[in-house]
Amino acid sequence: MKNTSDKAITTAPPASIMTASDLANWGLPVIAYVKHVGPVGGGGWSIHAADGTAIGAAPDRQSAFLAIRQHDLEPVSVH
Repeated sequence: MKNTSDKAITTAPPASIMTASDLANWGLPVIAYVKHVGPVGGGGWSIHAADGTAIGAAPDRQSAFLAIRQHDLEPVSVH
C-alpha cells in the first residue's frame, strides 16, 4: 500500500473568475428587487433591476410583485 500523505496537493485556479461587472449583472434578465420607500406605514414600493437601476414603482407590495411577474421577472424583497 502506497502512502500518499507525503505528496503536495495542488489545486488549479478557477477556469473563470467573476468580475465586478459579472456580479452586477448576475440575475439581470430574471430578477427584480422590491423595497419599501417612504415613511413607515406610508410611502410606496420601488422596483429595481438586478443591477440596481430603478425600473418602476407601485403603491403597495402586492401590486409591485404582480407588475414584476407580468414582465416575466421573479420578484425578490430587499429588507
